[in-house]
Amino acid sequence: MVDLSTRYLGLELKNPLVPSASPLTRSLDSARRLEDAGAAALVMYSLFEEELRTEEAMTERFLLNPQLGFGEAERFLPEPQSYRSGLDRYLEQLRLLKENLDIPVVASLNGVSLTGWVELGRELEAAGADALELNVYHVAADAGQSGATVEARYIGLLQELRGVVGVPIAMKLSPFFSSLPHFVQRLEAAGASGVALFNRFYQPDIDLETLAVADRLQLSGPEEVLLRLRWIAILHGRTRLTLAATGGVHGAAEALKLLLAGADVVHLASCLLRDGPGRLADILRGMADWMEAHEYESVAQLKGSLSQRNHPDPAAYARESYIQVLDSFTPTKGVWR
Repeated sequence: MVDLSTRYLGLELKNPLVPSASPLTRSLDSARRLEDAGAAALVMYSLFEEELRTEEAMTERFLLNPQLGFGEAERFLPEPQSYRSGLDRYLEQLRLLKENLDIPVVASLNGVSLTGWVELGRELEAAGADALELNVYHVAADAGQSGATVEARYIGLLQELRGVVGVPIAMKLSPFFSSLPHFVQRLEAAGASGVALFNRFYQPDIDLETLAVADRLQLSGPEEVLLRLRWIAILHGRTRLTLAATGGVHGAAEALKLLLAGADVVHLASCLLRDGPGRLADILRGMADWMEAHEYESVAQLKGSLSQRNHPDPAAYARESYIQVLDSFTPTKGVWR
């Protein structure tokens, strides 16, 4: 029997498959189905500080100080003491998941201010979160803002939160840092317990008929695994942080490659949204079958065996491979005469 167990943010997991932040955890029923399919832990849907702040402003305007001037209209507003905010609903769902599931539950926080992260982080820990995943969704579009300033933003947020919560903290990063290994080392020194690589920025499109910018949600594809694979392979053995791969895993093949590169866990979202919880069970079976066929006894034995540190040709993950790949291309016969 293959041992699929692994460690994630200091937590002992039965296998490396962890559904990442998505709408699936908004329902206890779908969360239970994921657990029944073999999920080793869950990352909840993200709590957005901006949405909470907007909601607070609306509450202040219409519930606490309506000043409508129409007595009959004011009676249709909910009583302030019975009103449940977005934070209330999130904390309630977190408690519900913790009470009904046997696997760890990680809360996902997408904040924008130091105060917001600290306040919300405290609330999430108090509600029972086993760990926090911090999603600093920041697009550095200001030409006057240096890379060092962007990194300092992440470090500052992490340090503030680390000072008030005791649960493990994972930082969900984008791939757009100029020196990712150095930055990961700084995050480790600042108190992070892990990193999730990589956040998927949703890219704006242009509608040619309306000439308007259009935001469209697109699920990931297996080809996105390659970027994660490269950087996890480079980071493995160079940091003590948990390495979580997120983005592009649709089958056992992608999950296995990421583990071979050095990932401790593999996050799933798009394949579950598209195919349902049963897809997780399929991936788990495919992983176990492949490991048995290739005589791997455990994930621990498999993990990182093809990282840059352990690969017989470390240059395969570096610049040297760029030239080799370009030189290896052969045009299709008859296309170029």
